[in-house]
Amino acid sequence: MSARDGHVILGVNALVLGYLPASWQSPRLHAHSFVDPDYWTRIAQTAERGTLDALFLADIPALYDPAYDANPAHLEPTVNWAHVAAYTEHIGLVATASTTFNDPAELAERLATLDYVSGGRAAWNIVTSRGPAPARNFGLPDVPLRDDRYERASEFVDVVTGLWDSARTGRSVVHHGEHFDVAGRLRTPPSPQGAPVLFQAGGSAKGRALAGRVAEGVFAAELTLDGAIEHYRQVKRLAVAAGRSPDAVKIVPGLLTTLGSTHAEAVRRSDDLHDAGPPSYSVRWLSGAIGVDASTFDLDAPFPREVLDAPPDLQHFTGSVGFRESIVAQIRRTDPTVREYLRQSRYLGSGHTGFVGTPEELADRIEEWFAAGGVDGFNLQPDVLLDGLEVIVDEVIPILRRRGLYRHEYATSTLRGHLSAAAPSAPLHTPARASA
Repeated sequence: MSARDGHVILGVNALVLGYLPASWQSPRLHAHSFVDPDYWTRIAQTAERGTLDALFLADIPALYDPAYDANPAHLEPTVNWAHVAAYTEHIGLVATASTTFNDPAELAERLATLDYVSGGRAAWNIVTSRGPAPARNFGLPDVPLRDDRYERASEFVDVVTGLWDSARTGRSVVHHGEHFDVAGRLRTPPSPQGAPVLFQAGGSAKGRALAGRVAEGVFAAELTLDGAIEHYRQVKRLAVAAGRSPDAVKIVPGLLTTLGSTHAEAVRRSDDLHDAGPPSYSVRWLSGAIGVDASTFDLDAPFPREVLDAPPDLQHFTGSVGFRESIVAQIRRTDPTVREYLRQSRYLGSGHTGFVGTPEELADRIEEWFAAGGVDGFNLQPDVLLDGLEVIVDEVIPILRRRGLYRHEYATSTLRGHLSAAAPSAPLHTPARASA
């Protein structure tokens, strides 16, 4: 494998109890774990024991069906992370917040406050939200069209970063735009890292353009290594086109993990967790991800060609463009029946790439994608959050350290410092290679 200096970036996407619907059945959890401050403290302290870079927490402003959704209940991320900040010292705390359902002045102050009280460890994961469920909570029948959401998002980010600058410089912001009118300055004291780090999640063309212009990290969705390399190059080049260094933006795709002491044990664990969840979960998730009702498909036939060949109307598509692109690419590559794909997705992932195997094999996967220039690191998503995270910290991290791919202790105290101390970008001319 080609060598790269430095080390991988590793975060954990804290999907409340785990990424699978059956995660709540873990005997280590209780009915109120998702709102138990001690539960969140334990997760954060475990991750910090492994010197991980950051914890991510989504904010989905909607109420979903607990009989179907893996994580229907979400604490507000900035408040939750403010609690966690008091019990940790180094780990970054990334709060997802929508540009569609927030106000930029209020959000700028809220995130700057988290950054200040955490000692410079906060980040904002920028999303635009999708689907009618969040919109209805705000009195709307549906979210605005995709292009409209991203136009608002671009201006929203400029207002927020301008307000953060005002806290450092003492100079007022005067902004009169299409969506916002803001005059004044933020009086929240700046943190040791100056302002929160900016992450971006979204695979559309406008989302990637926004990432190239302002993001310091991209929470990407990839299923194959060659697809990851292509996306990596694209975003880094967009950063260069925006007058930035390719090192200024780090690419960290999601990675769904199920671990066992042997490969066979990991496969059994994956099967048991999937079989314990709602039978309709996979089909319903796939339907939302590709924008077509998959329950109408013949399970023992290949996917209808028109579904793969005809892209959806992106203005009205309610799913993730990045997820859809990676899923369609995977289906084209393997040409499975629908039933075969649903089975494969247990082990290969769906939207985010999946991993089922041993800690040693997971270290191999991380090293392969990092060395090939497809990622700067990963945002890990354990099947059952707490015990899966413990295996990562106690078994995977030591392997990466022995290979020289991960630090033994924190060398920096802020999240921006953690990202800067990681590896430089892979060369943009790195030749593409086939996925394993």
